[in-house]
Amino acid sequence: MSGAQPPPATRAPGTRAPRIDVRRLGLALAAPLLAVLVAFVVTTIILVVAKDPVGAVWSQLFKAPLPRQIVAIVNAATVFYLSAIAVAIGFRMNLFNIGVDGQYRVAAFAAAVFAGQGWLPGWLNILAALVVAMLAGGLWAGIAGLLKVGRGVSEVISTIMLNSIATFLVSFLLSRVAVRVEGSNAVNTKPLAEGSRVPGISVDGLIATPSKVYGLVFLAVVVGILYWFVLARTRFGFDLRATGRSETAAVASGVKVKRMVLTSMAISGGAAGLVGMPLLFGQDYAYGDTFQSGLGFAGIAIALLGRNNPIGIGFAALLWAYLDAQGNGLQINAGVSDRLVLVIQGVIVLSVVIAYELVRRAGIRMEQRRVASQLAARPVPATEGSPA
Repeated sequence: MSGAQPPPATRAPGTRAPRIDVRRLGLALAAPLLAVLVAFVVTTIILVVAKDPVGAVWSQLFKAPLPRQIVAIVNAATVFYLSAIAVAIGFRMNLFNIGVDGQYRVAAFAAAVFAGQGWLPGWLNILAALVVAMLAGGLWAGIAGLLKVGRGVSEVISTIMLNSIATFLVSFLLSRVAVRVEGSNAVNTKPLAEGSRVPGISVDGLIATPSKVYGLVFLAVVVGILYWFVLARTRFGFDLRATGRSETAAVASGVKVKRMVLTSMAISGGAAGLVGMPLLFGQDYAYGDTFQSGLGFAGIAIALLGRNNPIGIGFAALLWAYLDAQGNGLQINAGVSDRLVLVIQGVIVLSVVIAYELVRRAGIRMEQRRVASQLAARPVPATEGSPA
């Protein structure tokens, strides 16, 4: 009968119903747990050698954040997430886009100058500025892509150099278009009009704080969904992943690698262009010499920590933001430098990379043993004419 499910007896002999692979699940959980354990032990050893109060440090870092800190963590994680996704796009292509920091600076400046003119009303101005930011970031990253496919220049070298160029170029252009802030030495672009500002989201009904979550937190959600969809459900995503794993195999299957390199760098730069948008439209309302820096380099670490997975990157961004927020109280409550958080973050990243590699190798060995045992247990049928 059409549409009816086949009875159990029609299942092919020797097949089983799908079940959870306990071994694979255990390996997936082992890597982050091992990384956290190693990071805890190594950091504790560092504290002991430096003669810092171990108990006070961990007590401060494990203390439940205040309501206003929770909002700050979510806001910081939003920006970190966008930065990490931009890096991860390149990583999946086996491209090391170290230039996210310069790309988002150029993009934020371009978007701020455009949106500050107020050529379009309200949300149209915001949406157009987002497009300007993506185009600016994509074009800046495209320079590194062109150098790689045209002249064979490593994207690591070119993007690092472009970071420096972007910093000085934006600083020069800012001095030409900036509006001086009265009573301050700060130099900013023209402030955004009230109608071009994205209102924050109040969470006073959930936690008692007047602080608000960035309205563009949903931008990070959309970017994460698009990242997953393109990589997992489109031909372009398949070609991108295939090229990243084996360029030779990709060429053999008809993929135009040079085009993929250029396109991937441009898309990575376009995503990097969105990094500063929550800050521009939800907090600063202008681009100036006090605009937050270092977001691109944090994205590299977070992408590694999240293993280029959109969900993993989300947890990694929250962890990174949590450590930043809790680290502010180290100097006051534990009597140690807040720079200790940078040490902890670095140890965590190294621990994760090492732990995942160890677990990956252990998984390969376990799979090889399993396959070998299955082959050894399977009888080999004799065929006519085969050698004895």
